[in-house]
Amino acid sequence: MSGHHSLIINILNDSFLEDLNSTNGTYVNGKLIKKHAMQHGDVVTVGHHQLRFVEDDEAQDEFEKTMVIQPSSRPVGKIQAAAAKAASNISASGMRRSLQADGKVAVAKAKLQVLSGAFAGRELELSKALTTLGRPGVQVAAITRRQEGFFIVHVESEKENDYPLINGTAIGAQAKKLNDNDVIQLAGVKMGFFAG
Repeated sequence: MSGHHSLIINILNDSFLEDLNSTNGTYVNGKLIKKHAMQHGDVVTVGHHQLRFVEDDEAQDEFEKTMVIQPSSRPVGKIQAAAAKAASNISASGMRRSLQADGKVAVAKAKLQVLSGAFAGRELELSKALTTLGRPGVQVAAITRRQEGFFIVHVESEKENDYPLINGTAIGAQAKKLNDNDVIQLAGVKMGFFAG
């Protein structure tokens, strides 16, 4: 088996698979390839391994790629610091518990709906214990899911004391409980919070 078997190149919205003169060859959907334009659902065989190529649902995921910060990219230290700051109006142990939970907290469902900008109308279900939103370096906030409901806490922003807004009012350094129909403004995007 080769040390570097094949390579995937992304050009704009297209992905191309290229075999790097591997010993055993690279197969897509059972056919030996040198270069191949990847399609949703293609099965790539490399040695004894099979990989399925899955394209994102562009309409939904483009908003998530832009505004939803994935766990591997979260500023964890800043989130923990924000949680500690919020301890005066929410018990710190309760906040810590929700940050480390695996999403199994039994509370009502809620969602965010984008109200402004290019992604207006998009919805994001808040099904995890922690959802981090925003744009790193611009403005980031975290929404935590707890037994008492959903809370938003400021994590970071490029300007000091530039906090997310709820219904036009800055939330400040403390965590703030979200209520049905609240309008959140974060990193220039308005989102409606809907519980139920």
